[in-house]
Amino acid sequence: MTVIGIDLGGTKVAAAWLGDDGLSHGVEHPTKLGSSEELLDQLTSVVNETRGDSEIDAVGIGVPSIVESASGRVVSSTNIPLKDVPLRAVLGERLGVPVFVDNDATVAALAEAHDESLTLVSQNLVMLTIGTGVGGGIVIGGRIYRGATGGAGELGHTIVGLDLAGAVPKPMSFAQPGSLEWVASGHSLDRLAEQAANLHPESPLGRLQAEGKPVLGPEVVAAAERGDTAATRIVEIWGQHVGVGVANAINTFDPEEVVIGGGAARAGELLLGPARQVAANYVFPGLWGHTNIRLARFGANAGVVGAALLAVHELEQPSIRVRG
Repeated sequence: MTVIGIDLGGTKVAAAWLGDDGLSHGVEHPTKLGSSEELLDQLTSVVNETRGDSEIDAVGIGVPSIVESASGRVVSSTNIPLKDVPLRAVLGERLGVPVFVDNDATVAALAEAHDESLTLVSQNLVMLTIGTGVGGGIVIGGRIYRGATGGAGELGHTIVGLDLAGAVPKPMSFAQPGSLEWVASGHSLDRLAEQAANLHPESPLGRLQAEGKPVLGPEVVAAAERGDTAATRIVEIWGQHVGVGVANAINTFDPEEVVIGGGAARAGELLLGPARQVAANYVFPGLWGHTNIRLARFGANAGVVGAALLAVHELEQPSIRVRG
């Protein structure tokens, strides 16, 4: 069986070929965001470039969007111009092969349930993808869990810190204050970094701010890796916030693994250590100790790998009911 996996993001489109010899080196291009038609043309071109003159059995694609799994329609999307586009039907007609579409964090979770040889090693896994926002993917019984409409896994919008001393606060726009995304995303780290620069003007972060340079998450992680005390504390707090999300994932799903991916994984043990410590304190007694909490093994390739595996899984044992 030969398939092509595509990872469609707001900045780049990456594709690779998966066959009997494993995952091939692929292609990568900046995403064309001018219009839906322009992006559809690009996706068609990327598949044709990747497969060359060879035959393929299917295409899998991960998109940063809510996807209606039964039809392959992109319901909503904030970073790419595909809102309300029947992506599976359109690409399938253009390419002449089955096309399977799912959320990018969901297919990344599917990838992480496999080892480097693409053998399924985790039957039950939850993935938190932490970048600008917080996404998530769920694998149950070795298969993607999509929920009733295809939108399961929006773990970033679970509420972890809402003040309920009185009446429930009036909701605001997403990400909601009190949500996991609000306290654990890259934007959250940016806010913590600004506070640290203000409180510690003598620190590397404070000096960057005084020079008029941006004080954002990557600068905080870099300063922490160099041993700066203020930056290390900020990353620790960030990791603790992530740990609350990890604890909720374990308490809800009792998975074999919780995986942290996205840009946050670059912080390594600086993030993972505090996340594990907090999770250990908030996981219900009896559940702790059975779940491996780790960083993503596939890194930036998780989306492409997962999209290819999506196509393989759906060809071999369909879970998606294809509608016309």
